[in-house]
Amino acid sequence: MSLPGVTGWAEEPYRRAVPNLWPFRGLDWLLGPTRSRRVGSAGCSYSRKVRATMVAEANQGKMLETEIDGISYHRIPIKTRLVGPDDDIVEVVTTFADNLLHDGDILFVTEKIVAITQGRAYPIDSVTPRKLAVRLSRYVTKTPSGIGLGLPQTMEMALRECGTLRILLAAAVAAVTKLFGRSGDFYRVAGPKARGIDGPTSGTIPPYNSYVVLGPNRPRAVAAQLQSALSTSVNVFIVDINDLGGNVLGSTMDRANNRLVERILKDNPLGQGRQSTPMGIIRRVS
Repeated sequence: MSLPGVTGWAEEPYRRAVPNLWPFRGLDWLLGPTRSRRVGSAGCSYSRKVRATMVAEANQGKMLETEIDGISYHRIPIKTRLVGPDDDIVEVVTTFADNLLHDGDILFVTEKIVAITQGRAYPIDSVTPRKLAVRLSRYVTKTPSGIGLGLPQTMEMALRECGTLRILLAAAVAAVTKLFGRSGDFYRVAGPKARGIDGPTSGTIPPYNSYVVLGPNRPRAVAAQLQSALSTSVNVFIVDINDLGGNVLGSTMDRANNRLVERILKDNPLGQGRQSTPMGIIRRVS
């Protein structure tokens, strides 16, 4: 049903069987006889919305609640299906998150799912590294949380994204400051594009366990686009988080709130493996 020029909720018979519902994590489904379809002002886009009651549940090995400056927050993971380059990030987010959000919540979306929908994920065997990439990758410290630029293929993508001169400067600065016990200067000089490159890991859901994923384009604009598409009054953050910490790449709030969200998500409540929860909700408890 499409009503051009009308914004609101139109309904149609809900015929899908319960077992075929998308696999939200931690939900008790309260199914009514209808599903709702949001009709945009042009009458051409919609997102399904099923009535549900959320049971807040942390991912395995993670804590649901954290306390920052005396205030408690829940970090609620949202499970989705596998997302690919043909998906629309707005449709994915509204489908899986819209009916779970309350006014005043913060929705955070990982940079990887945004980048994948932007076509910025590449099979590792499609990337041919130059000799310089092979050499530079040998000096990258590899961590349990991710290989970063420690593969010739991921270093090659850094050279393409950031430029050869900038990567060489970052490597030179890091080599000098490392002698004085400093770490992290390579990424400080190379910038967020280099820091946002994810290499393949065994814990990642296939097929992305054999992909190089770049950082997303225009994350701040994506956050604003998602905010305007949601039916509740929330702020949206595009984040790059792992078990070593994280960064806000773009949001609908100011820098001070970006830093607060980084503190709230510091322990990576979404996890680092195959949880299939590329987005979540921050909800103030007290």
